[in-house]
Amino acid sequence: MAFRFFIIVSLLNIGTCFSQNQDSISLQTISIKDSIIDGKTNLVKAIEVETDSFSIKNLKDNKLAVQFDEKWYEELYSTALYDTIYKSVTELTFEDIDYPELPTDTLKLRLKELDARTPFNVEYNPALESVIKSYLKHRRKHLQKLITLSAFYFPLFEKELDNYNIPLEIKYLAIVESALKPRAKSRVGATGLWQFMFATGKMYGLDVSSYVDERSDPIKSTEAASKYLSKLYEIFGDWDLALAAYNSGPGNVSKAIRRSGGYQNYWNIRHNLPRETAGYLPAFLANMYIFEYAEAHGFKKLKPEVAYFETDTVTVKEMITLDQVSEVTGTPVEELQFLNPSYKLDIIPFIKGENYALRLPNEVIGKFVNNEDSIYAFAKAEFAKREKPLPQFFNANDRIRYKVKSGDYLGRISRIYGVRVSDIKKWNGLRSNNLSIGQRLTIYPRKPYVAAPTSTAKTVTKKTTSKPLSGNITTYTVQSGDSLWSISQKFSGVSVQNIKDWNDISGNKLKPGMKLKISKG
Repeated sequence: MAFRFFIIVSLLNIGTCFSQNQDSISLQTISIKDSIIDGKTNLVKAIEVETDSFSIKNLKDNKLAVQFDEKWYEELYSTALYDTIYKSVTELTFEDIDYPELPTDTLKLRLKELDARTPFNVEYNPALESVIKSYLKHRRKHLQKLITLSAFYFPLFEKELDNYNIPLEIKYLAIVESALKPRAKSRVGATGLWQFMFATGKMYGLDVSSYVDERSDPIKSTEAASKYLSKLYEIFGDWDLALAAYNSGPGNVSKAIRRSGGYQNYWNIRHNLPRETAGYLPAFLANMYIFEYAEAHGFKKLKPEVAYFETDTVTVKEMITLDQVSEVTGTPVEELQFLNPSYKLDIIPFIKGENYALRLPNEVIGKFVNNEDSIYAFAKAEFAKREKPLPQFFNANDRIRYKVKSGDYLGRISRIYGVRVSDIKKWNGLRSNNLSIGQRLTIYPRKPYVAAPTSTAKTVTKKTTSKPLSGNITTYTVQSGDSLWSISQKFSGVSVQNIKDWNDISGNKLKPGMKLKISKG
């Protein structure tokens, strides 16, 4: 048995590293599932999006609703929650916390109930009490955000965990790993909800390429994490030790067992584990307790903006971008990014032998499938207009000067170059999100960028595709679910750009009831 154990550990050989971002006041956390780290590897950064409201010429929006939208998209794409996880794990002091709202006797009773219905050792001890009370006292705002976000992710986690006979409570591990951010990425490359390193992701069947990173795919990464955790449980026969090994590697756990004199209970070997792992299981158990007794502690379980069961997938047949999908379906690009986080450049490639899927809300997937040929023809024509249709890779240290154009906003510019809105504001000394046409911005791009057509190319395209509003003119009233593309399909010879030019529209958003002038030729 000892020989078999050695072979498995040697094959997995998994290490752990936590990194502190020296360029930011925030700290990032990751557990690393591979000990072979090439410090010189320049991995493509996953896109982390912070969204501002769209800027649309001649159209007014409700200011309060815009603020609500900004806050919601910030919850979906901000890494602020992820940045706090490192602190919550590595800076645990296990000091006594004054939190009279949770008496020790009540906590002991609830932990005993949890212990009876889970395979984890959820026995009371002062260290765990300290973590739970510290979270409840100092992290209520973060916890409420996580509880709200979990309503989307937990159902799909539970489905995959159940398929591999993994305890459903493992879903709480993703909170400790990534704060439920599918595009969470450490400085050393651990990526996704379950924080896989490149090599380990490949080992468990996760495709990583210039376009796609399946470590950020919620379903595929959860399946990989289930396989990996199953193997660790097979080795240790104890879920507490399996989680410790997930974080620090089987080798570190076996060393801690030896140094503690042969103890096999996590709490007895904790003092011999790396510091971050010493706080890892307490953080996991504390989150489990708080989520299981959320309502008892005054947290609200809200319905997510998008529920997992309200979406479906379609396998793409040609290359297409999320911006193009947004235009033809009317679905906000931010929602598409949330539903399709594994596409690093917001481009879904078509590669023979691969089945890349697009996840869409149920209400638009029928329209997409019913008009596939036209949609792919539209995408192909859009790609043909681009000056350089294939990605150009920028060095992360290269500085560029970006000139603000009509319709630009910080969220859009941040997506183009794979940087945060806060970074753009910091680099340019901006105190608000307001931009002026012609304003120059300093950008340090951090991702491959598909170059947009030059201003000259745009002028030529516009001259060749536009036609004056003349002849037989009709007025079209925008209906719910309409997009510029779907409207253009109703009139022969009319393009999206025609409708924009005729109605002085710079963006892609439409409102039901809008009146559009259309020339029939």
